[in-house]
Amino acid sequence: MVLHTFKPAIPVCVATVLFLLLLGVCLLYLPEPLTSQPQVEHSSTVTLLVWNHPFTRRQQLPNCYERFQISGCALTDDRRAYLWADAVVVHHREVAVGAVELPQEPRPRAQKWIWMNYESPSHTPRLWLLESVFNLTMSYRTDSDVFLPYGYLIPRISGTKDVHSRSTHLLHRPKRILRPRLLAWVVSNISQSHARVAFYYRLRRYISVDVFGRAGRPVPEDSGGESVVKLLGRYQFYLALENSQHTDYITEKLWNAVQAGAVPVVLGPTRNNYERFLPPEAFIHVDDFPTVRGLARYLLMLRRNPVLLKRHLDWRGQ
Repeated sequence: MVLHTFKPAIPVCVATVLFLLLLGVCLLYLPEPLTSQPQVEHSSTVTLLVWNHPFTRRQQLPNCYERFQISGCALTDDRRAYLWADAVVVHHREVAVGAVELPQEPRPRAQKWIWMNYESPSHTPRLWLLESVFNLTMSYRTDSDVFLPYGYLIPRISGTKDVHSRSTHLLHRPKRILRPRLLAWVVSNISQSHARVAFYYRLRRYISVDVFGRAGRPVPEDSGGESVVKLLGRYQFYLALENSQHTDYITEKLWNAVQAGAVPVVLGPTRNNYERFLPPEAFIHVDDFPTVRGLARYLLMLRRNPVLLKRHLDWRGQ
């Protein structure tokens, strides 16, 4: 299993992970149930019910064996399976805002409920409503019962066949160190209360930043569905600025840059936290510099010195 062999010192490729990748293993960690309702007789197949899709973005659920090479399991979002499902996955936000209700029928005996969350604590409202409701947690936090990162690196072992899938991307050293454009930021929400916005306003005094998204120019579309990654492939650096700073909250902003081969400039948790997911030279942390001006000077210096810039990219070839 990739998560068990994760070694930041020798990363090779990045798996941009959606929650489907880990549904097949979460049943391995189920504790004792909360209720004592009569158990419904059903087949030996282990059934995992996705009660609501994150952010109401419905995805086609895969076949367990075809996707995970796990036999005897079934993934479904058909709520009629509730009475015989072994576990139910509930994404927090839709319940918290009232868009989705929790199951109203009594919980079958031995059924486990799994609380899933993609958001940081700053954007996880009304947790008190769910106190003592769930058996397990499933999130980007490494101390969750089921660890669900936005992305992670796995080593490429010499002599073994590379893994290719929709969510796994082989990383290479760039053939050309210098790229045509300098620094980009894709952002959908400019909130004056966010630390990342204050940082951006200071940074743009010293270096040019191309801003895309709802707060800037439109992201160019491409037929492959990876418009942001394709856009970042033109840039040397990318501002991977999280909307709030919390332990392990490292989102697709970072992994899009890694996949595209742009060097991420990160604002989020501490450098030590990032180094649990990436080698230290794979990113530039804003806290590495006493001033924003110093960071801007460093980026411009790297642009003029390909040999030094190469140090931030060489790790990709391993």
